[in-house]
Amino acid sequence: MDVKTIKTFDNYFLANIILTRLQADGIECYLNDENTVTINPILNNVVGGIKLVVKAEDEANAISLLQQYQAEHLKTVQCPRCGGNHFDHVMKQDIPNIVTAIFTWFFSSFAAAPKYVYQCGNCGYESVTLPDNTNYGYP
Repeated sequence: MDVKTIKTFDNYFLANIILTRLQADGIECYLNDENTVTINPILNNVVGGIKLVVKAEDEANAISLLQQYQAEHLKTVQCPRCGGNHFDHVMKQDIPNIVTAIFTWFFSSFAAAPKYVYQCGNCGYESVTLPDNTNYGYP
């Protein structure tokens, strides 16, 4: 059986939530390296995280479902500044990030990961994580 890794995770909570949703939607899948990362999180970078694996013939459908889940989740998040719910995951446009991109382009063997932020499409508000609008019953 030919399998494909379609997503990696650094914690088992989200990995299992996504795994369960895909299985509920009829996709046969499993998690690889879950025990290793859960028992010893320091090994996360060594093994490449927890891998969500699907059959090769289900890959396109599973990726489509993952994109649908992400879109549904983004619709529930509200911007703390303007109240909008249109967030995109974009590369942060600041001087260090731009300089890193230029140096990476010049020295292609130099591996540098740019910083990404969630940006409100309405007002431009930026956050490293999606804003948490859960007030647990408090105003």
